[in-house]
Amino acid sequence: MKLLIFGLGYSGLAIAKEWDGEVVGTTRSAEKAQEMRNEGIETVVFDGELTSELKSHISTATHMVLSASPSEQGDPVLLAIPNLMSIATKLEWIGYLSTVGVYGDFEGQWISEATDPKPVSKRGKWRVQAEKVWMKQAQSAGVEFATFRLAGIYGPGRSTFEKLRKGTSRRIVKKGQVFNRIHVADIAQIVNAAAKRKAQGVFNGADDEPAAPNTVIEHAAKMISISLPPEEPFETADMTPMARSFYGDNKRCGNARLKKDLGIQLRFPTYREGLESILSQMSG
Repeated sequence: MKLLIFGLGYSGLAIAKEWDGEVVGTTRSAEKAQEMRNEGIETVVFDGELTSELKSHISTATHMVLSASPSEQGDPVLLAIPNLMSIATKLEWIGYLSTVGVYGDFEGQWISEATDPKPVSKRGKWRVQAEKVWMKQAQSAGVEFATFRLAGIYGPGRSTFEKLRKGTSRRIVKKGQVFNRIHVADIAQIVNAAAKRKAQGVFNGADDEPAAPNTVIEHAAKMISISLPPEEPFETADMTPMARSFYGDNKRCGNARLKKDLGIQLRFPTYREGLESILSQMSG
């Protein structure tokens, strides 16, 4: 099995490190490519141009993960390589990393993988379109396809602890607001399990316990004995449009398919286990 990952970012790198076969990833700069090689991951530069090296990897990949964000113009990989599926003659499975943001707002109610997307943000609408385009590409080529709708991603180097210590953490108060989260190690576990099974359909990459953002901040602050930032009412808080848009979606994401169809038990089923693990790594 050979896995090709378009986009060796935070999640892509974790997926690559957990894969137990041949793996190749892409990144946009030569400097980042060298960093990834130093991590032990074979990496090629892809910045919108199909090189002979990348074409060779596409033609020999059996599994592919797409971790590049779409824009208003569409999916960046297909925009650059519209004939990708005709090159990928050995491809058996594609996994697309999306976001639970595609579901839209459910006023704190539970949703599942069967819930129809109703995105409210521009980025959510672009994601839904990219999901559909890739699904169509896979179906036309007879390749199995899975979509992973991921909740708020966190892990070592990207946690509440770093924000608290830098003084950039904010306690935005919006009554009834909850989010799911997903530890990057669980993303790697989920995608690898699905790839090996050639699983199809939608999987919500979300933890078992959606929680208010301030609950997590307060828990993390207590763990490292640091003062809490002041509370800020959502209505009057100075926020970027992107930050504010996150609060426009309020839902609890069910993850039943992870357990039922992939046989997965999350390594970090709630933010508590995730933060405990991160802190132990930081202390170590």
